[in-house]
Amino acid sequence: MGAPRGPGEAVRTAGDPRRISEGPRVSAPAPLLRRAVVEGLGTAALVAVVVGSGIQATELTHDVGTQLLANSLATVFGLGVLIAFLGPVSGAHFNPAVTLAAWFTGRRTGDGLDLRDVAACLPAQVVGAIGGAVLADAMFGKPLVAFSTHERWAGHLWLAEVVATAGLVWLIFGLTRAGRAHLAPLLVASYIGAAYWFTSSTSFANPAVTIGRAFTDTFAGIAPTSVLPFLAAQLLGAAAGLVLVAVCFGRPAAVGEDEAVVPPAGQQPTTRSTEESALAR
Repeated sequence: MGAPRGPGEAVRTAGDPRRISEGPRVSAPAPLLRRAVVEGLGTAALVAVVVGSGIQATELTHDVGTQLLANSLATVFGLGVLIAFLGPVSGAHFNPAVTLAAWFTGRRTGDGLDLRDVAACLPAQVVGAIGGAVLADAMFGKPLVAFSTHERWAGHLWLAEVVATAGLVWLIFGLTRAGRAHLAPLLVASYIGAAYWFTSSTSFANPAVTIGRAFTDTFAGIAPTSVLPFLAAQLLGAAAGLVLVAVCFGRPAAVGEDEAVVPPAGQQPTTRSTEESALAR
């Protein structure tokens, strides 16, 4: 769910996690296998946080509001840490909707994710999400694989998923276009925490996490029969989010049309179109 450009990365377009750096020292691009593994591990950790904190909350209190508060706070902290920690390697998407959006927006510039990246990262995210749910269940002595019986089948829940995913994609790619990708760990995690409470679905906003949560019959679970409409709503929301980015920031410039922007020390370099740079002055 992180910004297409993670903290500490070199100049690149939205969605391309291949070139990373530590301060002024630029390293070689992270190999595709490593990026896919990191996406799988990061997604597993995220789902373990979501599912595990949900189980812990239900064992500590019977108040549903308090359970949701504990679950959302753990998710906010865990997600922020994961984005800051793993973003420089893979971009910290942990979310097929974000990865697909990064591929789509990078087609015009020719410097973003390609289909090979997508084909490697999406399965890794899904497998990682399932593994994270199984791990969380194991830590609390639950059955390792127990499909959820929590039905989430209603039109207002699907609408909530469209809204939640649209807002997430709007934020992530808007931060990148505005040259504020270094704020992703804080702002993306904060948005997800808020969306837990302002959406009726508690903001899954992530196809891989949705699939993973079908494998746990606990607080955070979703029945397998409810998964497909959630996935469709999330993909629709991702498309809507890209439309919002285009409305707010315009279309990304093709290769050669961007003006490099060198930020103050401690901020991340980025590229912006001439129009965006003029607005920032």
